[in-house]
Amino acid sequence: MMRGECMDEIFPAELSPYRAFSEAEWARLRADTPMTLTEEEVVRLQSLNDPVSIAQVESIYLPLSRLLSFYVEAMQHVHLASNRFLGTRDTMVPYIIGVAGSVAVGKSTTARLLQALLARWPASPKVDLITTDGFLFPNATLERDDLMRRKGFPESYDLPELLRFLSEIKAGRRNVRAPVYSHFYYDVMPGQSVYIDRPDILIVEGLNVLQTSKLPRDGRAVPYVSDFFDFSVYIDAEIPVLHKWYVERFMRLRETAFRDEGSYFHKYSKISDREALEIANDLWTNINMENLVENILPTRPRADLVLTKAPDHTIGQVALRKI
Repeated sequence: MMRGECMDEIFPAELSPYRAFSEAEWARLRADTPMTLTEEEVVRLQSLNDPVSIAQVESIYLPLSRLLSFYVEAMQHVHLASNRFLGTRDTMVPYIIGVAGSVAVGKSTTARLLQALLARWPASPKVDLITTDGFLFPNATLERDDLMRRKGFPESYDLPELLRFLSEIKAGRRNVRAPVYSHFYYDVMPGQSVYIDRPDILIVEGLNVLQTSKLPRDGRAVPYVSDFFDFSVYIDAEIPVLHKWYVERFMRLRETAFRDEGSYFHKYSKISDREALEIANDLWTNINMENLVENILPTRPRADLVLTKAPDHTIGQVALRKI
């Protein structure tokens, strides 16, 4: 798919693996789903430089919440049918939702909004959220292996540890440990962990969560992170738009978080605007855009749902994979 083209512009409608909706068409699918977030809560859930209006929450995220409620209920019925067939009493395992997309596209905002909305279903499910940042190798390891400028690329993650985590989650284990990442220190925090204890729903957010690899010729099973997902969302936007958002966010951080002397990026708060723009453009062009084009964007067709953003951050199209 070329940039700027919509899902329904590539394939005839009868051949496309997706059904595309405008915002208005998707909004009608909300039906009677109640709005459970206030405007103040929506503002609090936004990431820096990723504005979202309460109107968009109602038109985009509420219908998605309704769809997911149907899918989770259907999965519960499948689980009960499996137990009945096998004569077992296996515990229900978490329904896992993956959220993928480029740096600066707004994955964190989407993940937090979904968590807040799903947790307020009438059944009050337990909804946890984790990012794959914690599964990056520590900076010391990346520096040793000359991978600091490849941070965020597939090879910078401890994939076996991430797969171990997801496997234990899907096995219904209690208190599954995950490492903690700090964007302030730009590193995995030694000795710090979070524990995920059998949530009803787990949201996993990350750049490369839909990534695959070459299949072995001998037919060996090669697990992917996405093998553990029950549903996946890809947040999409034009590359020039993502570039603009990334640079804007970088410049805003210079006036906020980077000013703290403890920040890994504090040095960028002391340079001129011109120097900062040069650095931001270099980081985008030679690291983040390269990762996007090589590794992230090619995974978009694997998503169950694609949310396409306009330059003003609004979601103008929703593409849902046909079942």
